[in-house]
Amino acid sequence: MTRMIRAATTAALLGSGLASLGCVHTGTPRGEGHGIIGDCYRNAVDPCYPERYQHAARQAVLAPFAQQVHNGHILNQTLFSYHFETGSDKLNAAGREKLLSIARTRPAPDPRVYIQAAGDADLPLTDENADKIRDLRAELTAQRAESIRKYLATIETFTPVEYEIYVHNPATPGIPADMPARAYRGSFQGYTGGITGSASIGALSTGGGGSLVNIQQTAPGGATPGGAAPGGAGPGGAAPGSAGPGGY
Repeated sequence: MTRMIRAATTAALLGSGLASLGCVHTGTPRGEGHGIIGDCYRNAVDPCYPERYQHAARQAVLAPFAQQVHNGHILNQTLFSYHFETGSDKLNAAGREKLLSIARTRPAPDPRVYIQAAGDADLPLTDENADKIRDLRAELTAQRAESIRKYLATIETFTPVEYEIYVHNPATPGIPADMPARAYRGSFQGYTGGITGSASIGALSTGGGGSLVNIQQTAPGGATPGGAAPGGAGPGGAAPGSAGPGGY
């Protein structure tokens, strides 16, 4: 009986101590509100498992995406060399539209605007300007920044915005666009199609440079289902000697 009482007492003590366990917050004095059993338990087991490690893993996964978002926003706020006339500080049409897009951002535009530093595309390196090319490019970049500031000042905004212009030298973003460009230009040619060949298996033109196999079943008497009977016109078809809808 005594042994059973001791076991029950130990179980009660353990239950009361473990029931109060939880994550230990920073700044909590040792033993405050947890008891000796709780302190001993925390020395051997992490009571915050797995939440503590799930949070760390989540942050490790999301951090690279946050950096990508930040870098993408900077590029979106950047005016590149192709936004200016070559070798000049004058904004071209694309540059003016870019600044309009930035100034019209809702709920408010980002006051930080970036500009790509002038490079070889603007002032090529030659033997004559090799000793002063850095100064020439820096001067052109400063003139372009001033052009940006002046143009932004002419755009009406809901509240006045004090823009800050920063210079950096990112790679011009882009991807090869030959295939999308060909598809876009080809869309103007329209879709044309037709059935060629008189056999039961013919080539069906798709208008895209390839062909699909068109399998037709020949009905008794030589007519195809939905087609024209020998010597006559089928449903929606054309009589001999005349062109049907969409025919040539």
